[in-house]
Amino acid sequence: MITPASPLPADAPAARIVLASTSPYRRELLQRLRLPFDICAPQVDETPHPGEAPAALALRLARAKADAVARLHPHALVIGSDQVADLDGTALGKPGTHERAVAQLQAMRGRTVVFHTAVAVVCHARGYAAQEAAAVQVRFRTLSDEEIERYLRAERPYDCAGSAKSEGLGIALLEAIVSDDPTALIGLPLIRTARLLRAAGVALP
Repeated sequence: MITPASPLPADAPAARIVLASTSPYRRELLQRLRLPFDICAPQVDETPHPGEAPAALALRLARAKADAVARLHPHALVIGSDQVADLDGTALGKPGTHERAVAQLQAMRGRTVVFHTAVAVVCHARGYAAQEAAAVQVRFRTLSDEEIERYLRAERPYDCAGSAKSEGLGIALLEAIVSDDPTALIGLPLIRTARLLRAAGVALP
């Protein structure tokens, strides 16, 4: 989904870019676009609203993070992103602890989980705001408790929604990944991010 507000004028000068995230995964992904950018941590309450669908939660938080940092840097183009794992309509966030990660992987084994990764680009001074989300279908193998334990002890993915790093050892937990934006599962959908930045007047190859 793309929801643009007033587009930037064609002759607008290049804006500073700020990534509203301290995630090393998002930082490394954004570096692929070879654009200079700064980093600022957003102060956002990530608690889901009652009855909020996982896809809606990801979009709301991506925009909230971008808006929070844009209030501090109103003339910058601010990129916010969020990812929520969706197991049959139930949102799975970052586990934070080993015990929660075990429970998440046990619930997902042999199942297909949809990872909703949203990105928002905002510039308050120019009245520009747009956002999109990518849905990635991930089918997990039927994992044994021993495999789950070995994986978590080896990679400790407690800061990752769904308790698995597909860009690392977590790929061995999976049967298949279906997506039209390959980097979305890692944390930032670069095809969509590039599209929103171009719409904001950023020159990309």
